[in-house]
Amino acid sequence: MDKYRVTLTEEERAELQHLVSTGKAAARKLAHARILLLADTRAGQEHSDERIADALGVSLRTIARVRQRFVIDGVQAAISRGPQPPRPDKIKIKGDIEQRLVRLACSDPPQGRCHWTPQLLADELVVLGLAESISTETVRQALKRTTSSPESSRPGASRPRPTPSTSGGWRT
Repeated sequence: MDKYRVTLTEEERAELQHLVSTGKAAARKLAHARILLLADTRAGQEHSDERIADALGVSLRTIARVRQRFVIDGVQAAISRGPQPPRPDKIKIKGDIEQRLVRLACSDPPQGRCHWTPQLLADELVVLGLAESISTETVRQALKRTTSSPESSRPGASRPRPTPSTSGGWRT
């Protein structure tokens, strides 16, 4: 992997030194500013990545990423947080799909199983064609919203489980 050379202008160096001296920024931003200041070749005393990593308590990979972002995109891109990757659209379980899910959860489980798990329910929704793909967490949250889930305090399709007594009962 090639090492990107950091050469700061006087304005960039002054801006980074001001940012570090005030200390009023996110820790990541301050660490990245310190990396750039220590890696600057114009300062006359460029430090090795290993020395920078030891001095600041960051990984060598972080230093390489900050150097690369500075050379390619500039100072602001190097010290600020990068854009988050797009997340897939979350599937909402509502209406007819929710009714089918609850009906499925209340039905007999597949052969060889004693009860439905969120993973089994998610797989079954995909098999039935109700969803292209669905996470177990989405299934869990949908069942939690309904009144028929066993964890619910409201009465629903499931009977409440009796709570065992903790007093130990009377002894004579």
